[in-house]
Parts: sequence; structure tokens; C-alpha cells
Amino acid sequence: MMKNMPDPRAVFPNEYHTSCFIKNVVQAPNIHIGDYTYYDDPMDPTGFERNNVLFNWPEFGDQLIIGKFCAIASGTQFIMGSANHRISSASTYPFAVFGGAWAEAVPPHLEQLPRKGDIVVGNDVWIGRQCTILPGVHIGDGAIVAACSVVSRDVEPYTIVGGNPAQLRKRRFDPELTGLLLRLRWWDMEPERLLEWLPLLCDPDLEKLRRALQKELKDRPQEAI
Repeated sequence: MMKNMPDPRAVFPNEYHTSCFIKNVVQAPNIHIGDYTYYDDPMDPTGFERNNVLFNWPEFGDQLIIGKFCAIASGTQFIMGSANHRISSASTYPFAVFGGAWAEAVPPHLEQLPRKGDIVVGNDVWIGRQCTILPGVHIGDGAIVAACSVVSRDVEPYTIVGGNPAQLRKRRFDPELTGLLLRLRWWDMEPERLLEWLPLLCDPDLEKLRRALQKELKDRPQEAI
């Protein structure tokens, strides 16, 4: 690690102690977090797994996968698949959960639940305050989710979504620039290389960025995105 570079192994990367690199505090085997992804909460930033990942029973089999360099604002909740109820029968009530004769009279609870799959959040995603991410949702790289949104379906890379249910509000960049950024995959760079790219990645002059990306990628084979 270069001198003065933020340490991805730190729980609190700065002196304010409101933003937590959550990779370093989660323990559930089915939650996977990339380097530098942080959860911001002035009350309990290290309580992400306990307070923000709901109905997480690893034996159900689904996973929460969040990439690198994501910013997750306070109050955002990820609803795991075991929150669902059986909907294929007359009653949706989870009798088996309460044990005893009820559990003996019905099929095993987890086997009856609809399965939506893993929640997957890409890299460099910004999720605003008080959002709800439902089971099985995939959020693409570079996406922005507006505050208080309920995300019930997949979100394309480098788009802005918002509302309940979340709808497409805007595409952040044109198709060419989006494709170049997805090919660059700056979040996978070594720290020293990323430091060289930061002035361009944080510059509002997108045409300067486009030219640099075109130069960087002109000899790199085109890959499926």
C-alpha cells in the first residue's frame, strides 16, 4: 500500500467514523463486499450486516454481492430471499416457522419459498438514503439509485433510477462513453495506477476523459460487456 493511500483493510477510513469499509465488518458467509465500498451512517456504520441486510438466512442459499468503490447511504436495506412467503397455496402464513404441530403438518418452510436469486451490486454504485433493494436484483456498474427508491428489477450500468418502483430517470453518458468505462474497469486497477487516473475520473470534462479512454483502450481487444 502506497504511503498516504486509504487502507482498504481499515474499518474507518477517515477521522469522522461515520463511513465504514463494510468488507471489514461483515461476517455472514453469503455476504461478499469489494474493497473500498462504504456504508455511511452517523449512528451505527459498523452495524450494516445486522441493520441493513434483512432476513438473511445463509441456509436459504442466496447471496448479497457488492462490488468495489460503492457508496451506500444510511437506511438502505437489502431484503434477502427468505423474506418471501409461499404464494402458491391458499394461505401465505408461514406456519412452519413457529414449530410444533404446525411444522409437522406442512412441508419444510424454506422449500416452499419463491426464489429470486442473488442480489448483485456492481462497482462504483451510489445508493441514496433509505433505499430498499429487493431479492434477485442486479444493479450495474456506475449506476445511481435515488434516495427512498424501491428497486424491484435490474438496473443497467451507468443509469440513474428512482421511485417506487424504481424507474429509469436518465442515462449518465452516451453509449460510447459508457462502453469505454465498462471496458476500462478502473475499479480493478492497482492503487498506483488508479491514482494516475483519478484526475480524469473526477473531471467534469467528459470529452477529455473520452479521449484518454480511447487512447488507453485502442490496442486492447474488445471484450463482451
